Amino acid sequence: MTANRSASPKQLVAGRVPARTALAKAKARLDPLALYGSPVRIDHVRLVVCGWLFRLPWFRRFDGYAMWNLIILRSRQFSADEDLICHELCHVWQMQHHPVRMPLSYLRLGYARNPFEEEARRTAASGTSRS
Repeated sequence: MTANRSASPKQLVAGRVPARTALAKAKARLDPLALYGSPVRIDHVRLVVCGWLFRLPWFRRFDGYAMWNLIILRSRQFSADEDLICHELCHVWQMQHHPVRMPLSYLRLGYARNPFEEEARRTAASGTSRS
């Protein structure tokens, strides 16, 4: 994906600087929570927009989705949603510590009452270190 030079940084979701900024803000919210033995690592995390994915049946109910070191957003408008990015980065953090157990928990426990999902919801709702 190439960046449009005439667009403002807030519009460039998949551009390096705004994605890095959004991830750094979410990391700043997560780090004080100390949920795991080490802080979330964001150096290899990518934040991209992939609207067509969210037209597929499983993804329709989501605005964001995390897959190991990849956070996918439904549209560019969600790049400014600090709570959503924090929630999805929490899932990345969970997968950094439980790379098999975390994704498989959704098959075993479902979505609504999944402890990993509940933890991500709490972290996003906490509002820690918001700027």
